[in-house]
Amino acid sequence: MPTSSGTIVVALGGNAVAPARERPTIGNQFRHTRESLAPIVDLARAGWNIALVHGNGPQVGDDLARNELAAGQLEPLPLGVLVAGTAGWMGYMIQQSLQNALRRAGVERTVVTLITQTLVDADDPRLREPTKPIGHGKWRRLAPSPRPIAIVERAMVQSLVREGHIVIACWGGGPPVYQDHALGLEGIDAVADKDRVAAILGHDIAAQVLLILTDVDAVYRGWGTPAQRAIRRLSLDEADQLLQGEELGTGSMRPKVEAAADFVRTGGERAIIAELARGPAALQGEAGTTIAKETG
Repeated sequence: MPTSSGTIVVALGGNAVAPARERPTIGNQFRHTRESLAPIVDLARAGWNIALVHGNGPQVGDDLARNELAAGQLEPLPLGVLVAGTAGWMGYMIQQSLQNALRRAGVERTVVTLITQTLVDADDPRLREPTKPIGHGKWRRLAPSPRPIAIVERAMVQSLVREGHIVIACWGGGPPVYQDHALGLEGIDAVADKDRVAAILGHDIAAQVLLILTDVDAVYRGWGTPAQRAIRRLSLDEADQLLQGEELGTGSMRPKVEAAADFVRTGGERAIIAELARGPAALQGEAGTTIAKETG
């Protein structure tokens, strides 16, 4: 069932289904999942081929807490296994909710969840420096986050997307693996940045657009100051200049802009950073921040 509008990779944050302001019960996460999928349904209705990358930082943090609470009775699971495990149950939750939403909207598209692995370098120095926040509340902690190199199952994702299936993959960036000379692929105790992985996936499946949906309506200059202002368009050169400065700080927006710029640099037509509810409007240039090679 091929479609015609083009191919898009959509990156959604794990906080979309587990906001920090409330208890992350399964019931609450199902409810927030259903509420967050309207932009995906709109894209499917418009005929886009879609790959969906979803964050799972809060959920992996909860599983680490369960590890600690049950340490006296059960052997703790490694971080990579927890990333893969959350991909399974969150995939079930989002796949089911999206299938129901598409059916109600009269959109005939199939949805599939893949457990994908993200290749990293075992000698990456970032593995020795935990910098990636996961979890929330008193269970929030930092995890190593090596730079992603490739998605192992990229050919399968590309094949399914081209056939018109909506593919959910690369959860939380996907469980990181490295190439062992004797054993082949081996897991590693770390997490990958989902936005960077989404940019790599976009290049691998020849997507025209990367859409990063978050809880902020745009990239801002002077964020947190009286002079803050939203940036609607950036050329690739302007995005690189912004990244070289200090306006973005070290928060979660910097890796999103880096991922967006990398996607455009490696052949993507445009990358968009926008608020979840404004995704379709941002795709039309009416909201969010668009990064393209040229701003004209």
